[in-house]
Order: sequence, then C-alpha cells, then structure tokens
Amino acid sequence: MNIAIIGYGKMGKMIEKAAIDGKHNIVTIVDPVVLESSAFPGTRVYKRIEEAKNIDDADAAIEFTQPATAVANIKALAERKIPTVVGTTGWHDHLDEVKQAVEKAGSSLIWSSNFSMGVNLFYRIAWYASKLVDAFPEFDVGGFEAHHNKKLDSPSGTAKTLAEGVLDRIERKKKVVWETLNRKPAPDELHFPSLRIGSAPGRHSLIFDSPADIIEITHNARNRESFASGAIRAAQWLTTGGKRQGVFTIDEMLKDLLGI
Repeated sequence: MNIAIIGYGKMGKMIEKAAIDGKHNIVTIVDPVVLESSAFPGTRVYKRIEEAKNIDDADAAIEFTQPATAVANIKALAERKIPTVVGTTGWHDHLDEVKQAVEKAGSSLIWSSNFSMGVNLFYRIAWYASKLVDAFPEFDVGGFEAHHNKKLDSPSGTAKTLAEGVLDRIERKKKVVWETLNRKPAPDELHFPSLRIGSAPGRHSLIFDSPADIIEITHNARNRESFASGAIRAAQWLTTGGKRQGVFTIDEMLKDLLGI
C-alpha cells in the first residue's frame, strides 16, 4: 500500500516506522515545520498537501496533526479522492462539515479518537460492564484519564468516547463533568477529570464504587505503537474489500472485521 503521512510529529514518525516494517511504501510526507524524513535523510517533507510531490500516488493518507489544521487537511485530501485515516482529535465539532466535503467529493474517510485495537477492546469491555452495573444503583460511576504534558487537548478524545458510551448505558447518569469539582457531584453526573504529566502515553480508567467494593477497568498504553499499527490497519480496511465511499468510524470497521 502507498501511504501519505500528513503530520510528521511523534505519531507521524511512528506511522512511518510501522509502515516500513509492514512493507508499505511512503510516497510523501507533509508537515509545516519538519524539513526532511528522519528515516530517509534527504527526502523532502512538504509544508502543504497542495504542493506535496507524489500525493496522488497514495492509496491512503494517514492524518495526525492538530485540531486547527485537521479540517483543512481532510478537505484537501477529499478533493483528491484520497482515502484518509484521521487520528487527530479536537476537531469533531466540524464533523458535519467534513462529511459534506467527503461525500461531495466521492471520497472516503475513517476517523477515531484512538486507533489502538487495545483501546477499542477496552471500550467494549467497559461499556458492557456499565450495562451490567446499571442494574445495581449502589455502584457510583466515575473515571479519569492521564496523558503527557505536551498533549494539546483535554479531555482526550478517548475519554470523551468512553464517557459517552457509559452515559448511553447507565440510565442514572445524564451528563459528564470534566473539570475539577469544588462541590459534591450531583447523582446524575459522571465525573471524569484529566491529568497532564510527564511523558505518559495515556491511561484511562473507569471506576464502579459501592460501599462494599470497587471495580476498576483500566487501559494503559505502553507506547504509541498500537496507535500507529491500528491506523495502518484502518487504511487497509478503507482501501480493500471494494471501493468504500463516505465517512466511517472505527466501530463500523470493527463490526465488519469481527462480524458482530
């Protein structure tokens, strides 16, 4: 598979390594700051998609940039009908706008707050546990997430997805409170604060607490390798098994792969 990398920060470099290890080809790299590939010294990194050499040779693009640039990148790739995997978080308020652009162009896109297969299994385990706990009102529910201190958004996209799934399955919880509380939480509030510290790649915990016991479900990321391999898996899914068009989520991909 020919891959275009959009965003050449830590995740972009991790995707490059995972792609090379998987015998894929990197046809172009786009980043507004970096000048050349670290894996292929002397290979130019382009500042903009519009000027990127060989961009039209890409079977798929993998976009990990920043919320402020993601929507413009998605639209530029859609215009070229390049199937796109978007791992950037913090832009989802513009999802309707993005859907219109992708559908109008007849292109395809898959997005997720987290492409790690481990995280997506964690979602399903946590959500199933939430559905079970809903029958036992003595259990209160809350959680927290922790990431490195360079992360730009808070709460994480993964935390938002996790919490939204919990609200769908626990009737007595109606809304999420992300910020620090200087009061008692209301019974219908799911408290889910964030911590930014050091170089932690990511931890998410969901906690069920009763007067007698505690159940805690936690996902710890050892590194970013699972994010990169998951994004490449998503690119393969988007470009194989027939020509897909439209906007997809990782849930749709997993339902297709797992048959459930």
